Amino acid sequence: MPTEVKSPNFPLPIAPEGLREIAISTVILGALAGLAGWLFWPAAIPFAVVWLWVLSFFRDPCRERTFGPGDLCAAADGRVTEIVQLAEHEAVGGPAIRIGIFLSLFNVHVNRSPCAGTVRKVTYKPGRFLDARHPDSGRLNESNTLLIDPDGPLPGPIEVRQVAGLVARRIICHALESYRLEIGQRFGLIKFGSRTELIVPKLDNTEILVRVGEKVRGGLTIVARQGGVEMGISTQRT
Repeated sequence: MPTEVKSPNFPLPIAPEGLREIAISTVILGALAGLAGWLFWPAAIPFAVVWLWVLSFFRDPCRERTFGPGDLCAAADGRVTEIVQLAEHEAVGGPAIRIGIFLSLFNVHVNRSPCAGTVRKVTYKPGRFLDARHPDSGRLNESNTLLIDPDGPLPGPIEVRQVAGLVARRIICHALESYRLEIGQRFGLIKFGSRTELIVPKLDNTEILVRVGEKVRGGLTIVARQGGVEMGISTQRT
């Protein structure tokens, strides 16, 4: 089940949710590298490379950009694997568009809010562990879904779904019902490969600004825009 993290901020550019894995890998890989290096020093290099990858996996860079009226940002780093028109989506209450992002083992795995608003509902669902690139992974895999009521006049609600993948077996979400989120704010993380979905209302003036195969960055890339929304420009640094 999702793990609630009360304090998402950390003084180092490393996600605090990964400190346990970093500590364990440091002890185990350090011991193996020491033993291998004692026997034949080049043999220690692969262990050092794996340790650097673990450290890199849990990186949590600070991000800053300016968002305009109606902008919706990517909820995660990765590659867009699908953009699907939904004739009806129950949570949204009408036609919607789903944007699926696949996070490889080399992407930043911190999840970020696509808009400013209040969390209406958080729903955890147990499930399977299909490859996160599989089109049915969002429906069948273990997942955690945030339903966000965005600040008006941005139309909503907006749904963000954290989906476990073939390797990922732990979804972390520190957002709770009634939580206030700013656009681009961290709200969770999925460990070791995953998928994140953004589902937005489909209106006559909804613009999708990314395409399948495009790389995006959470909290930076604007993936969609609800046209006709008149509100102030906002700059977020998270």
